[in-house]
Amino acid sequence: MIWGAFILMIIVFIAIDLGVFNKEAHVISVKEASYWTALWVSIALLFSIAVYFIYSNQLVDNPTDLSPSQASLNYITGYLIELSLSIDNIFVIAVIFTAFDIPTKYQHRVLFWGILGAIVFRALMILFGVVLIQQFSWMIYVFGVFLIYTAYKMFTTEEEPFDPKKSFVFRQIGKIIPITKRIEGEQFFVKIRHVRAATPLFVALIVIEVTDVLFALDSVPAIIAITSDPFLVFTSNILAIMGLRSMYFFLSNMLDRFVYLEYSLMAILTFVGVKMLLSHHVEIPHSLSLVFILVALLTGVFGSLYLGGKAEEKS
Repeated sequence: MIWGAFILMIIVFIAIDLGVFNKEAHVISVKEASYWTALWVSIALLFSIAVYFIYSNQLVDNPTDLSPSQASLNYITGYLIELSLSIDNIFVIAVIFTAFDIPTKYQHRVLFWGILGAIVFRALMILFGVVLIQQFSWMIYVFGVFLIYTAYKMFTTEEEPFDPKKSFVFRQIGKIIPITKRIEGEQFFVKIRHVRAATPLFVALIVIEVTDVLFALDSVPAIIAITSDPFLVFTSNILAIMGLRSMYFFLSNMLDRFVYLEYSLMAILTFVGVKMLLSHHVEIPHSLSLVFILVALLTGVFGSLYLGGKAEEKS
């Protein structure tokens, strides 16, 4: 019943979002995006109270025997991890929209369906990851090494410009269906001389979906390091994804300012990876995990805004 209620809540929010507030295509201002971002973050944080109530009354299975306060703490920590890692996704989305010349007023429609698809894919990956951990305890070491390796690659590899039009996904779409060069309103498909063709909106949507799956390869193991409780992993992950659209429009005009945020993500991935490797030998308090993630994230944000601003002034 609780699982059904949560999924119904998400469906209602999605229906209201698309059917009421964004029924007509329009440019989403920073002010409007800030309201939606604040709303989604508030909903996600307030849901921790619901988590406490749910686990107090044993309304869902509790395979790891968490207390209500531990469940709430794990949920908040997991949510912050997903939120911080999703910021990296925002940078890629901005590049994709720029590459395909998607007008700002149509970007919300692409992100809406992109988020919808991401929810389905994340649910499947979460289920798969949790089952692996529960059936094969040694998999936690594999996930831990993978996260540390990811952080290492981020630190040592020079970031190359991502060109969606040269990507494998774009080439494969072109082999399956013709692609138009013009935007046809909000249409994903159009007919040209009795032949159905995909518009740049559809291509951008597919590329965003594929990149989200790739990002999930980091984020899902990261949250499983905090808790393997399926309900907490699923709810924190989905609520972080639901706030991704508004956060994109809120941050899209100042992404270049967050120059040090990538180092925060490296620190978080490394910390979570080490926690996984030590999980069977040393118990790291969940409160310490929450504090570390908060400090790392805030350091990256404020460091970018302050030091980045100083660097711009000198240049």
